[in-house]
Amino acid sequence: MTFIPEWPIILQFTIATFVLSITPGPDMTLFVGRALSEGKAAGFACLVGASSGIVIHTTMVAIGLSALIVASPSAFFALKIVGAGYLVWLAYQAIRNGSAFSPEKKVGQSHTLFQNWLTGLGINLLNPKIILFFMTFLPQFVSATDPHAPGKLFFLGVLFIPLALPVVAPMIIAADRFSRLLKKNPTVTRITDRLFAGVFSAFAAKILMAQAK
Repeated sequence: MTFIPEWPIILQFTIATFVLSITPGPDMTLFVGRALSEGKAAGFACLVGASSGIVIHTTMVAIGLSALIVASPSAFFALKIVGAGYLVWLAYQAIRNGSAFSPEKKVGQSHTLFQNWLTGLGINLLNPKIILFFMTFLPQFVSATDPHAPGKLFFLGVLFIPLALPVVAPMIIAADRFSRLLKKNPTVTRITDRLFAGVFSAFAAKILMAQAK
């Protein structure tokens, strides 16, 4: 099959994916945060949403749309503003809603699986650093003169999802189990709320400082 790179390339890509998967980012913060507050099902729903975003980003890279966005200063600036604003909104929600882990939490405050999926999708699509990442990361494993380059780029981009799963899934499961401790300790819970709010705010600042070139 012409869209599948050679095995040495896949092996190199696998190693690089593992290293990148253990690097913290807004996606991982969201997965862990939702697993802590609403259980592992919510965390995995966010993961599926972010994975859907990766497929979209991969498709954009394969057909060249991401290059057009990054080449346009106004489009890239707009994407940075929207993405950073979305992270700030998530940080605000973490503070405003108080402890999402509290046993006396009112019924109806939890997100549906679809809402968690949509949040994961949004935080992935609205992060310009992910566009830059896939534009600079994927092409390293495909020759520009390869007539099957688009297919190979798409294959590698989609392959990133199952390769990252063994790293991300245990973190979500561990967060789900750790949430039992938080439910018994309001002080730790409030510190955790503020911690995640701070992390999201920090990532928002990093996004605003992202450069297209």
